[in-house]
Amino acid sequence: MGHPILFLRSLIFTIVMVVSTIFWSCICFLAAPLPYRQRFFITSRWNVFMIWCLKVICGIRYEIRGQENFPDAPAIVLSKHQSAWETIFLLPNMPRPLVFVFKKEILYIPFFGWAMALLRMIPIDRKQGKHAFKHVVRHGKRRLEQGLWIIMFPEGTRIPVGQTGKYKSGGTRLAIETNAVVVPIAHNSGECWPKNSFIKRPGLVTVSIGKPISPEGQTPDSMMQQVETWIESEMRVISPHAYNAG
Repeated sequence: MGHPILFLRSLIFTIVMVVSTIFWSCICFLAAPLPYRQRFFITSRWNVFMIWCLKVICGIRYEIRGQENFPDAPAIVLSKHQSAWETIFLLPNMPRPLVFVFKKEILYIPFFGWAMALLRMIPIDRKQGKHAFKHVVRHGKRRLEQGLWIIMFPEGTRIPVGQTGKYKSGGTRLAIETNAVVVPIAHNSGECWPKNSFIKRPGLVTVSIGKPISPEGQTPDSMMQQVETWIESEMRVISPHAYNAG
């Protein structure tokens, strides 16, 4: 597909995303008095609509593998991070409502951030260091008790396809503190929507769900090593062409 067509399709999607974000945030404000799960459902319909638009406008399809691995228990989701795609996709596609741990500056984004503020997310101030993690643990325990799941991206930032970022142990520290299992997720969204790229390319995003990893008898580092090993091994199954042989 020629670059002008890809640019045009990406432009149309961006326009639709901006307009729908403004419109949907207004609906979220109106839904603020509703019970949380209803509020979450209404808010996450924007995510469903965006994923549908990416399919129809940009040709980005998806498949999910390993859904049988989802536990019926409190869980911390630790996902590969390549694109904005998974931040949109994962919210409405987990068995329980998701709570994102993110930098508090996101709440200042007009409309999008304001709508996020209506949900039980965990914004943090990274400048606070250890105090920021104590904040995550305190609120994380409360969210898990409320029947919600927490999602974190252990690499911290979007990593290009075929590369591996430094896996930080914050997610597994939280799992041990809260006695929650970890659900690892691998995917190749960066092949269709690369980091910092305006152009979206048609293709199939494979989302692979790993078996839950128990915190019992683990240290944060040993648990994160299991997470990293599974995710990076699965990435070579999903995107073998993106990794060097051997």
